[in-house]
Amino acid sequence: MKLITYSLNDSISCAILTDEGLIDIPSAWQGTNPPRSIMQILQTPDCLGKLALLTDSPGKLIPIESVKILPPIPRPGKILALAGNYAKHLQEVGKTIGMSDSPHNTTTPRPFIIPSSAVIGPDEQIPWPVYSETIDYEVELAVIIGKNAKSVAPQNALEYVAGYTIVNDVSARTVTFKENRIKRPWDEFYDWLNGKWADGFLPMGPYLLTADEVYDVQNLDIQLSVNDGLRQNANTSQMIYPVADIVSFLSHIMTLEPGDCIATGTPSGVALPTGNFLKSGDIIQCEIQNLGTLTNTLGPKPKQFYEPLKK
Repeated sequence: MKLITYSLNDSISCAILTDEGLIDIPSAWQGTNPPRSIMQILQTPDCLGKLALLTDSPGKLIPIESVKILPPIPRPGKILALAGNYAKHLQEVGKTIGMSDSPHNTTTPRPFIIPSSAVIGPDEQIPWPVYSETIDYEVELAVIIGKNAKSVAPQNALEYVAGYTIVNDVSARTVTFKENRIKRPWDEFYDWLNGKWADGFLPMGPYLLTADEVYDVQNLDIQLSVNDGLRQNANTSQMIYPVADIVSFLSHIMTLEPGDCIATGTPSGVALPTGNFLKSGDIIQCEIQNLGTLTNTLGPKPKQFYEPLKK
């Protein structure tokens, strides 16, 4: 199933996306206490299974053209992301120190957290933050957790996945608050991390495809284009750490909960190595096989940037 969050007439709801239109879940629900969000669906035991019954007699369908599509989960409880999960991406940005010929066997994933305020939906404008003049893109497969996962083994990890969607891990590659700053250890790391936290820097969508419809998550084509020019072109088979290993690893660090989002890293082709960064008005299209297309536009460049130590 393709699960979608949408707004219509100032009301937000969730639906099953079909070729003919949207089946509004609260309206089509059989019984009391219908789920009113994808988050609520994931948090309710056996709710996903019951949704399949709604497609048998969908009733009145809502034309998708009449609604505004929102991120499938507008405010995930946790957003975790992986730094450096494709070998060619590590090579292009010069971050191969300590990497062996088979990093999956000699290293572990490097996760970091992104605030939920970074999430926006399809066709929304990505705000240009006031602390960076260099904005980059990163198409990524996102994993949505379906039930509590704590210290799960890799061979069982996919049982805890509800489905998948697309995210664009937009990145501010430089920060303007370096001006007049005394150098300290870890400055570079924190600058990089701050570059992931801006409002609207994690477009998500257009829908959540349930895991039962993804035959092999490690064999999905993944692409990103800027103004119709192809920039990233890869396959999830090229991940250093596959989805099952990522979920298992993170579940040993913390409890993963329904609705948590895990961005699994980006392939090569980002702007950083070439300096061909995004410009205001650029249209960024992210595509992953069977997961649709996520389109966003970069907003206007700020007229004044944040320089807290400027004399």
